[in-house]
Amino acid sequence: MSDRILIEICVDSVDSAVAAERGGAGRVELCSNLLEGGVTPSAGLIELVRARTSIGLQVMIRPRGGDFYYTPEEFETMRRDILAAKKLGADGVVVGILHADGSMDIERTRELVELARPLSVTFHRAFDLSADLFRALECVCATGADHLLTSGGKKTALQAIEQIARLVEAARGRISVMACGGINHHNATSIIEQTGVKEIHVGLRSPVASLMLHRNPELSIGTAAECEHQRFQVLEENVLSLYRAIALART
Repeated sequence: MSDRILIEICVDSVDSAVAAERGGAGRVELCSNLLEGGVTPSAGLIELVRARTSIGLQVMIRPRGGDFYYTPEEFETMRRDILAAKKLGADGVVVGILHADGSMDIERTRELVELARPLSVTFHRAFDLSADLFRALECVCATGADHLLTSGGKKTALQAIEQIARLVEAARGRISVMACGGINHHNATSIIEQTGVKEIHVGLRSPVASLMLHRNPELSIGTAAECEHQRFQVLEENVLSLYRAIALART
């Protein structure tokens, strides 16, 4: 692994973004509501993360949880969120739109890519839910997007080593294929070496107990049980372990 490997960390808070940078990450993907896979973060969160970090900042543009087949109103929301992210200092945005039949929506994705410029654009894991990954790859490349996030259509990158490697080969340098899905300091070097990716996307979130002293055991406001009494955060030491594992493999 002679070339530099970029580590992107998925974060949903200022503390996690700062920890990612201190641990050696080159970029963060900023989201909210990771319990639903991540949606567009607030303007306040984008602005504060930008103020507190200097590494790359990719902002998730996803108007809701659920599928990636959007109404005209939801698409307009995405357009406006991209413009807001640009004004707030983001380096890039993360998007993904499909048709109802599982094919990739080239036209609307291209419109978002063009609207986002000069920011970089990542097509996210809506790709993994498409009906045909290799046809979807050609479509994503046709939109002009810069990065493609994928676990090869499987739950984890380890389950799709050969598929991701084939996607990297098929991309032929037209887009940077970024592996994701269960990547950590134990398996990152193996995944990188076997697939040929130059970028990886990881979560590395750890549960953190609430500091609240008073608790109401009769009530949970969120859909996830006990979600008010626990949150998840990226810890600097976990990012550093990943960074060191990759760096060691390159020496």
